[in-house]
Amino acid sequence: MSIDVKIPAVGESISSGVVSVWHKKSGDFVDAGEALFTLETEKVSTEIVAEKSGVLETKAAEGQEVKIGEVVATIDDSKSAPEEKKTEKPPEEKKEPDAEKKRVEEKERKTPPEKEKPLSPAVRRIVEEEHLEAEKISGTGKDGRLTKGDALAAVQPKEKKEDREDRQAQPESDRFIRRKMSPLRRKIAAQLVMAQQTAAILTTFNECDMSAVQGLRAKSQEAFTKKNGIKLGLMSFFIKAAVEALKAVPVVNGRIEDDDFIQNNFYDIGVAVGTERGLVVPIVRDADKKSFAELELDIAGYAVKSREGKLKIEDLQGGTFTISNGGVYGSLLSTPILNPPQSGILGMHKIMPRPVAIDGKVEVRPMMYLALSYDHRAIDGKEAVTFLIKVKECIEEPKKLPLDF
Repeated sequence: MSIDVKIPAVGESISSGVVSVWHKKSGDFVDAGEALFTLETEKVSTEIVAEKSGVLETKAAEGQEVKIGEVVATIDDSKSAPEEKKTEKPPEEKKEPDAEKKRVEEKERKTPPEKEKPLSPAVRRIVEEEHLEAEKISGTGKDGRLTKGDALAAVQPKEKKEDREDRQAQPESDRFIRRKMSPLRRKIAAQLVMAQQTAAILTTFNECDMSAVQGLRAKSQEAFTKKNGIKLGLMSFFIKAAVEALKAVPVVNGRIEDDDFIQNNFYDIGVAVGTERGLVVPIVRDADKKSFAELELDIAGYAVKSREGKLKIEDLQGGTFTISNGGVYGSLLSTPILNPPQSGILGMHKIMPRPVAIDGKVEVRPMMYLALSYDHRAIDGKEAVTFLIKVKECIEEPKKLPLDF
């Protein structure tokens, strides 16, 4: 009996995806629970597994776009797994032909057929390399033999024909490459355009001195790592600081929905992560209730899932506010774009030693530019600046954060 392998529903708003890679080929025997292929959607990539054991027959090619519910393969569960190699009969040993037979065969290989034109080494090389049919080329040499000029003359029209076909199939292929955008990239593009078309985005900037956080991390790193099995990073400090700022300026933790403003009283913070497929924003749930160690474990777990393409839809849904760290790529300053329908996003940047005035004296401190992009329809400039200053204060004076290590 054949069982249909259908594209499952992977999210409320997802109607299609792309079969990015088959892990098994047609004719392969698959076990129940074994990964068949990877489905790439506009939000995540997920592995689709076999529901039953049997022989697989694929119906969709790699790179093909498929709709939810579409049949992409069948599994014949009436067929059993092939026997182990050890039960197979060893192949019979091939008997070596005797010396006389070898000589006859070698002579036959070397002796050209009567109709075959003898070719010089130079001509034979051209014929073999260009895959020409020697018997169809008119020879101008002695006794009608092919010359090197005859072979080259036969190559030129072939090259011109192939060049024309290549230009028709892939115009200017040596100057650019055309490929279809992945569902995730199309979704990112649509989201970014939609954010700029539907929100009044404004960005305010500030800078913060990272000396205190760097000192605290250096002092606590060994004990923190030994206790929790993970390093104390910067992102957990900024998540904690963002939560404190959201509590101080609640409007930044809300969103506009039609003619209403929705005020969120929970703190699910999105952390933007760059992957080979594009930018994804997994959500750290209830960030206000988690310790530094729990935050770091969540972030590390999402990083691994992102690299391995194992993020689930529920990992990306929700979110009341987003933090993006362009500093890991060397960005010194940028204006982050909102992650709809959220009203605010905090941009972190590269830490750079810069001269700053401290108590009337110039000192070199590790400084970071901060950027807050916000929806001006819901958030006024005063509220945005107040929020950013609160983040700055919490980073420059970590004792204002609920430290638990």
